[in-house]
Amino acid sequence: MSSHSGVQVKLADVHLCCQGCVDAVNTALMSVDGVDSGCDREKETVTFTANDATTARMALDALAAAGFYGKSDNTQLTMRAVGDLPEGKVNSLKVSGIHNCCAPCCEAIKGAIATVDGVSGDTAKPRATTFEVTGNFSAAALIKAFNAAGFSARVE
Repeated sequence: MSSHSGVQVKLADVHLCCQGCVDAVNTALMSVDGVDSGCDREKETVTFTANDATTARMALDALAAAGFYGKSDNTQLTMRAVGDLPEGKVNSLKVSGIHNCCAPCCEAIKGAIATVDGVSGDTAKPRATTFEVTGNFSAAALIKAFNAAGFSARVE
């Protein structure tokens, strides 16, 4: 990561199980002009410097769109939900846009799903970025579980 002045953001607890995850994060951040970045796979961190706060927001949104989530050290620039969530409990949700490049990614996704009260099943498979989660559960709790595991996702 080159050093220049600007806005720095460090994201912790990002899902980075393999080089495919690191490459996907780097690709997402390289798509935003004015961002220099680096990943530490071992520490599960992503750090980037942006020219300004607007560019930093674009970088965070690009990471979310690529299916990643992390806890920001910058209270003004945090990750946000991708799309609206249904209120209350649901019986089925189609999940899309989550990063899932390999079997360990899928295991982490399934592990997150398993922590949500009321979930009875899912169709997640390695390398599938769209799948269904079923049961009687809170959509917000599911997204919160994905975020805690370092993933971002949309629900449809």
